[in-house]
Amino acid sequence: MADRRSVPLWWLALAAGLIPFLTIHITFVVSVLEGHVSACIPYWDSCTSISRTGRDGMAYFIFKGAMLPAAVLGILFWWLNGHWLRQLGINSTGVVWIPWLGLIACLSLMAYTLALGHTGDGFNLVRRTGVVLYFSLTFIAELLVSGALRNHPSWSSTGSRLLKLCQFTLAVGILSVILDGVVPEFHDQKDDAFEWVLALLINLHALWLAMLWRRSRFRARLWAD
Repeated sequence: MADRRSVPLWWLALAAGLIPFLTIHITFVVSVLEGHVSACIPYWDSCTSISRTGRDGMAYFIFKGAMLPAAVLGILFWWLNGHWLRQLGINSTGVVWIPWLGLIACLSLMAYTLALGHTGDGFNLVRRTGVVLYFSLTFIAELLVSGALRNHPSWSSTGSRLLKLCQFTLAVGILSVILDGVVPEFHDQKDDAFEWVLALLINLHALWLAMLWRRSRFRARLWAD
């Protein structure tokens, strides 16, 4: 029986992965309904970037109102990942870096979100830098978590599957870079689709971790004896 003085934390990880995923799709639908972007399948048609779905109309307020709390939640999520791994008995060097990588990634997401919808070279630089740091540092943090789990005797198979997801995410990113260098015209047509796919894969990893937190009964103690 679970300790009544503690609460499960898997729901926090679930929210950390689900809120950004739902937000970009809600703002996409709202932008389509308001006529700011075309109706399409962004994962394939590459008709709009994620940023464009939150620049105008009601979607502007939805995007900022959801993404800023999501970034704060993300900071807590990565901090707790470090505690979770140590609770499992994993104390590798990489575990120390996970909360810091998550912190910088989520602060970058905040900067990107705040700059979205504003014009000027400074805002454009903040947006580009923010999105690159968010994707790259989040990926590295996910890679470290996956590798740490793979080296644990009881979680090695799960860690291996998570690493395969990371490898697929990396392959998508590398493919985008190769296409940009070899066939830049085609890449420009599909660049937005790559962004949507990468966002999906990163959020899937967070949702997977939420299920692992639940499986391991990761909980927070509300008060001591």
